[in-house]
Amino acid sequence: MTRVFSGRLKKALVVESPDPVLDELLLLEGIEVDRRGEVPDEATLAKWLRDGQHDVLFKRSRVPVTREVLEAAPRLLAVQLCCIGDDSVDKRACADHGVLVFNDPVSNGRSVVELAIGHLVALSRRLYETYDHTRAGGFDKSQAERFEVQGRVLGVLGLGNIGRQTARAGEAIGMRVCFFDTREVAREVGLEMGWEDAGSMENLFRRSDAVTVHVSAEDARGRTNWGLIKREHLAMLAADRPAPSPRLFLNLARGFLYEPGDLLDAIKQGEVRRAAVDVYPEEPRGSAPWTNPYAAEPRVATTPHLGAATLDAQPRIARRVAQTVRQFSRGGAIRDCVYRPRLALGLGDVDPGSTLLAACHSTVRGSRKALQDAIYEAGASNLSTVHQDFEEFGVAYDLLALDRPLSHEQIERVVAHATAVTGQPNTIRSLRQVEVG
Repeated sequence: MTRVFSGRLKKALVVESPDPVLDELLLLEGIEVDRRGEVPDEATLAKWLRDGQHDVLFKRSRVPVTREVLEAAPRLLAVQLCCIGDDSVDKRACADHGVLVFNDPVSNGRSVVELAIGHLVALSRRLYETYDHTRAGGFDKSQAERFEVQGRVLGVLGLGNIGRQTARAGEAIGMRVCFFDTREVAREVGLEMGWEDAGSMENLFRRSDAVTVHVSAEDARGRTNWGLIKREHLAMLAADRPAPSPRLFLNLARGFLYEPGDLLDAIKQGEVRRAAVDVYPEEPRGSAPWTNPYAAEPRVATTPHLGAATLDAQPRIARRVAQTVRQFSRGGAIRDCVYRPRLALGLGDVDPGSTLLAACHSTVRGSRKALQDAIYEAGASNLSTVHQDFEEFGVAYDLLALDRPLSHEQIERVVAHATAVTGQPNTIRSLRQVEVG
């Protein structure tokens, strides 16, 4: 069933407690805000969206957006993630329903970087264990297994926005940088910065005194990074570095990149001296009970997924995502769409009196032409168009400026014509018209 909308976005559901400045900015945009303090499960989220008839959902990383949730929310047009990670959203299901998904790949970077650098220094000096020991009445001034980070090699796995910033910060405190990334552009950037390209994960671990992980849920080809780091990688840490080496491991990226048991075994065997973990394969919702897999190992410092949890990052995120939704609501423009990261798409200035038509449709052959033909048959002129295929998800996005709005009957004919041409009932997934004032 095609989701048909008219005008700007009207109502937002806000969960998982993004910064309150988000509400203020949405209200200024004329979007009604329904903020819920409870962290909902799947069934509760579906009920809220169904009962509230929200146009857009704002969330962080915990609440899952599944196919069942989308089927219960026929008014939903967009999911705006107030974070970088998008693995809590079924992107294929969203694409099938004509729902766009946006994230914020920029605003929390500095907070994560500072946490990583803090961990590097604290782990290399054994500060976490020493703090507990001293509070308990001990007084261990021993230099055993305490290191400076200056002159050590920092291995950065994933040279995206946060990985690059972490590398620069490490370099600023005297570390040499080695990196591994499968993307050609990332490799070129790293080499231009004067950093060493390890060429493989194995070499990255072997050549580094400390490895910090900054990869996404999927690689550049859309393949999952689940289980990316194997037990043998951890065993290789600092194998080619002079002894003694700090042999540190940091994961502030994704909890499912390796098995916790593998890291614990590597710690036990002395292959990794110390580690810091901010993310876990299973994380609780709200105040639900949780078992820390590293609780019995003092050499693993654990934090509750707070890489972006600063009073500085959260307002930045709120401002950026509010602006993303503002541009989408007013003019159909998209940025930070997880279907194609770093894509920016819009028509720019459009003459007053024009009508913007935003369409999510199938990528099957003939879909786009059917849309254009149906607009012509409705008697409207297409003044300008931008188009983007998201082949991996089987959906495309067209943003058109028309010289007149289409009536409800003409919209129905657009959908019917596209279905007839392609033979697919879900050729047009969603349509929204916005008249330019």
